[in-house]
Amino acid sequence: MDRRKFVGRSAGLLGAAAIGPSLAGAAIAEAQSGAGPIASLHPFGPPVMPITDEERRARIEKARRLMTENGISAMFLEGGTSMFYYTGVRWGNSERTFGVVIPAKGELAWVTPAFEEQRARELIKFSNDVRTWQEDESPYRVIAQIIRDRGAASGKIGMEERVRFFVFDGVRQELPTAQFVSATPVTAGCRMIKSPAEIAFMQRANDITLQAIGAAFKTLREGMTQQQLSANVGEATTHLGGVGDGALVIFGKYTAFPHGSVQPQKLHEGDVVLIDAGCTVDGYTSDITRTTVFGKPTQRQRDVWETEKRAQSAAFAAAQIGATCESVDAAARKVITAAGFGPGYKVPGLPHRTGHGIGLDGHEWTNFVRGNMTKIQPGMCFSDEPTIVSYGEFGIRLEDCLHITETGPKFFTPQSPSIEKPV
Repeated sequence: MDRRKFVGRSAGLLGAAAIGPSLAGAAIAEAQSGAGPIASLHPFGPPVMPITDEERRARIEKARRLMTENGISAMFLEGGTSMFYYTGVRWGNSERTFGVVIPAKGELAWVTPAFEEQRARELIKFSNDVRTWQEDESPYRVIAQIIRDRGAASGKIGMEERVRFFVFDGVRQELPTAQFVSATPVTAGCRMIKSPAEIAFMQRANDITLQAIGAAFKTLREGMTQQQLSANVGEATTHLGGVGDGALVIFGKYTAFPHGSVQPQKLHEGDVVLIDAGCTVDGYTSDITRTTVFGKPTQRQRDVWETEKRAQSAAFAAAQIGATCESVDAAARKVITAAGFGPGYKVPGLPHRTGHGIGLDGHEWTNFVRGNMTKIQPGMCFSDEPTIVSYGEFGIRLEDCLHITETGPKFFTPQSPSIEKPV
């Protein structure tokens, strides 16, 4: 979505004067709230086709193959994105343990609080083995019995990386004969490679986010706060059919802090404006950053912005099949260093990795970072977001996500055209 112009204080007052005093208040309120640019947005359509049961079964079978290759006899998952990835079940975590055991051989088995059994059975697929525990019983004993029943009690048990320690520790005490290891070779080994159905969800999420950012930029005005602009991004995202909670919004010198500052900020002429936003569509995530200036950019702002875009483009060009993830980071950093920043992580310069994996989680395996020798493969998805920061001055970040096709990298969204036209 192209951004035609910013709506600032002077534009709002001029419009109010032109239409007469009776409508002046309404015109100013609309310019400040973003009602005009945002209320006209409509959901994308048609809906993206959901992930099929057949695809989820194939994911489970791939997990079994990876378990066998890594000598893992069974894998335990709590509620979270990995559980949803394999089974389609969404479940929030509390002190009451709920989870699933995926064995290398045999049927999946679920453990649930007894009073939640009927709700769990409404959601569960791919298995009828649902085991319950009462409030005065141990869920860890139930999980351990499942593992014994699958013949895995003396083998390696993979724990998904976000299983909470108290759950892991409880199961470990019930299975002293087992060896507990990380399940990341299995979960990351599956989830790093996205299917066409997953790519379609991520494409929709990115399309929504870019349009929401574009609409929010039209609401910029003198004196507005970060929270107001963030809320406008969130409102636009909702209008467009995405699920999101606003955006990271940073103004002025605080844009040099990649994740913002605790200091309250109000927008003023000449400020750098950074919006970092994302949303989800059926759980799949987007992540886009655009940086512009409220008013006319200085030559310094323009030069750094152009260097940042060259660095982002260099990273994209380096993200070829068979290349290492660290080589992508090196390509972006080379551009930034050649412009007089850095070297390495030194500021002014690029203080963090060039990009991260993305999918059901906003940040997931694997990363564009020095030392990561993982080879790039078709189906991988990453953010591409080298940042140039100078404390006390400003920071510039341009971020688009990309996926690796059979012929190389492809951005989900067009790169930012210019500092004056961020979308």
